[in-house]
Amino acid sequence: MTKVVVRNGNVEGALRNLKMDKDGSRARLKEREQGYLKPGVKRRNAKKEGIKNTRRREKLSRRNER
Repeated sequence: MTKVVVRNGNVEGALRNLKMDKDGSRARLKEREQGYLKPGVKRRNAKKEGIKNTRRREKLSRRNER
């Protein structure tokens, strides 16, 4: 279970942290809710995620080069 601490009454900041979900528990819960996925659909989703992660990593590396 994910736990978020609200500090100094900053509810917006706590919600932002909740949505970030670094451990991936929300993603796993979403997968479980969808139920069975055909192997081809799983492959397509994995490929999309890989492309998205690669673009994110490239963007971060370009930002750090400056």
